[in-house]
Formats: sequence, structure tokens, C-alpha cells
Amino acid sequence: MSHSKIVYLDQSKNPTHYYNIAADFPEPMAPPLHPVTKQPVGPDDLSGIFAMELIKQEASTERFIEIPDEVQDLYRLSRPTPLIRAENLEKYLDTPAKIYFKYEGANPTGSHKTNTSIPQAYYNKKQGIKKLVTETGAGQWGCALALACKHFGLECEVFMVKVSYEQKPYRRTFMKLFDASVHASPSTLTKSGRDVLAADPNTPGSLGIAISEAVEVALQRDDTNYTLGSVLNHVMLHQTVIGLEAKLQLEMVDAYPDIVIGCVGGGSNFAGISFPFLHDKLTGAKKDLEVIGVEPSSCPSLTKGKFEYDFGDEAGFTPLMKMYTLGHDFIPPSIHAGGLRYHGAAPTVSHLLHLGLISAAAHEQTEIFKAAQLFAQTEAIVPAPESSHAIKEAIVQALKCKETGEKKTILFNCSGHGFLDLGSYERYLNNELD
Repeated sequence: MSHSKIVYLDQSKNPTHYYNIAADFPEPMAPPLHPVTKQPVGPDDLSGIFAMELIKQEASTERFIEIPDEVQDLYRLSRPTPLIRAENLEKYLDTPAKIYFKYEGANPTGSHKTNTSIPQAYYNKKQGIKKLVTETGAGQWGCALALACKHFGLECEVFMVKVSYEQKPYRRTFMKLFDASVHASPSTLTKSGRDVLAADPNTPGSLGIAISEAVEVALQRDDTNYTLGSVLNHVMLHQTVIGLEAKLQLEMVDAYPDIVIGCVGGGSNFAGISFPFLHDKLTGAKKDLEVIGVEPSSCPSLTKGKFEYDFGDEAGFTPLMKMYTLGHDFIPPSIHAGGLRYHGAAPTVSHLLHLGLISAAAHEQTEIFKAAQLFAQTEAIVPAPESSHAIKEAIVQALKCKETGEKKTILFNCSGHGFLDLGSYERYLNNELD
């Protein structure tokens, strides 16, 4: 078994509880603040747009939170996902390091996002909500929510960042296949969108703007709630099924990572792979574990942002959150890793970086596509541009091991496939990327 390239976990071993890292923080996080009063927000402040069970999870410091049976049943469509040893990549790099990756691209929507869209739709349905509104960058989150809403009989409306709406048309098609309505953001459907367009009719849009539009629509109807695909504590919580599975799979091959890597936009897939391992670091079991969040050089919230209170959206509807941020009015360049075009990082991830428990790195767009091409040629998986940031950093770390002779074990999250990003790959191959 220790020589298996692909490690499969039996479905009977699926995690039954999410891991909540807030229970193990050495210092508590700064609370979110009300956008008007600047006082810590309470459940009543959030109940207008979120399901109450999600609000409870947002504030919880309970270490393990049970996964409902109906959510577990739906997870079984694609979970557990495989853990794969990247042996061909290791050989190509001539590194003594062992490289493992968790492959989240083998689910119905092609990314890790269903890990949170399913429970979010479930809790809203249970509360009697009829419709969910959201934003999406590259479209992975929109696709995941459209699928979950269809299953639970909810309406779904998605504001998709305009540059990605144009770059990634097939993700729009996927959402519409599940009866979601999809708008390019900024749109003329909301005051937030109209205000942005009045100031700059040619704006590429941003996740911050799309969030403002979605929240504005959700506030208009009592039977409608808003959902977020990243950043918030409950989203990070749901994603920990990734790392919990990875731990069990690595045990099966008698391995444990020295380095854990994930790409970071808001931070959900990074949290998913790393938080269950950070539990070991925080409790003293694995003090020397290195955890690296990787972001685009063009949207460097962790590496160049300020650690301060900021809005999660452009218009200032959301609570103020303590996070590494480039400013809520920052419009990122039109890079093809649309899922990473966010001005801030999740408060949980930001808190870990501030405490020195994780580190951050940033890579240029052309470099990550080069890494993605190498990964496709060696491991026969075409990764999403977002995931390719983690691949690039894994290569950097493996080459460091080649220099030092260290036989480290590297684990990264391949958070999605790139089949709907082939237009971006074509531009890379034609030397048309910045």
C-alpha cells in the first residue's frame, strides 16, 4: 500500500464532523464589526441575509461540528476525493522530496466549492428560505451553488464578475443548466452596480462589487438569503473535509507533510487542506509544520496588504472584518485566475498569518501557467489557474529540497480542474498573457 500512487479512502471513512480551528487559536480573533455602529455584530445583525445555523457556526468555538446526514449523502457524489503522489513531477524535477496532492477536480462542478454550497443550501432550505443570491469570480462557486440549490429546490441568482463572465462563458452555461440566473457584474439591476458603472463604464468588475450587488438583492425579500463561497468562518469550516480526508489517506501510506500548500483568494481551499494539519501544530504535536498560502502577484493581500478592519464588499454593506486587505475599493487586474481576484483574505487565515503560524508567497501569472503546463504534462491533469499557484509553490519547495538534499514531504491542494479555463490556456500558449 505504501507504494500506491493514488490513495483512495473508503466512503465509510468519510469525516462525520467539520474541524473548527477557532477552538485552538492561541489568541481569539478580533470580532466582526457592524458597518454603521462599529460595534461587534450579533446574530440579529446577520439574520437578514444568513441562515441562523450558519450564523451559529460563524461564531462557534466548538472544536468539532457535526455534518448533517443529508449533507453527507450529497458529499458521497464525489467524496472522499483521491490523494495522489506526483511521482512523475518528482522525477522531472529530480527532487528527493515526496509531493502529494489532494485532487478536488473530480466532483460534479470541477472544484472544492460544493463542500460548502451543499451545507449552505441545506441549512437555508431547512429554515424555509426560497432563494439564494451570491457572487462568483471565475464561476466555480456559482456552479457549485447552482447545483446545490437545484437539489434542494431553491432559486439561485448569481452576479458574476464581468471579466470572468466574458473570459469563462462555459461556467455561465453550467450555472444556467441548473436553472440559475446569471448576470455580469457590475450590472444595471442594483444601485451598487449602477454607481460603479457611472464612475467607470469599462470596469472589469471585482468580487467586492459583485458581493455588494448580491447582498443588495438579498436584502429586498424576506424569503431570500445571501451566501458567500469563501472568507467567512463557516465556509472555512465546511472545507475542512479536504484536510481531514488527506490526514487519513496519508496515514494509509505512513506519511505526514512537512509543508502544506494552498492557493489563496478568499482562503477557503487553503483552509480546507491546511486547518486540520494546523490543529497538530497548534496543539504542539507537529511544531515545525510549514504552511504556505499562495496568491497572485497582481492581487497580493497576504504579502502586501495591511492587517486592519475592512469591508468584505465594495459598497460597504458587509460587517467590517479584521483581515489582510488591499482596500475594499481595490480593482484587481484582469488575470485569468478569477477566483483569486479578491481584495482581502479570510479573517481566520489572516489571523494565522498575523500570529506567524503560516507564511505567504506570491507568483506572476505567466509563471503559474508554466507550472500548470508542466503539471499537465507530468501528471495528466489540467489544473485550474487558481490551483496552479499552489503547484508553482510546490515546485519551488521541491527544488529547494533538491539543493539541500532534504527528503521533505510536500502536500498541496489541487482545488479544481481547468477544462473550462482552456481559453486562458490558449492565450498563454499564444504568448498573449500579461
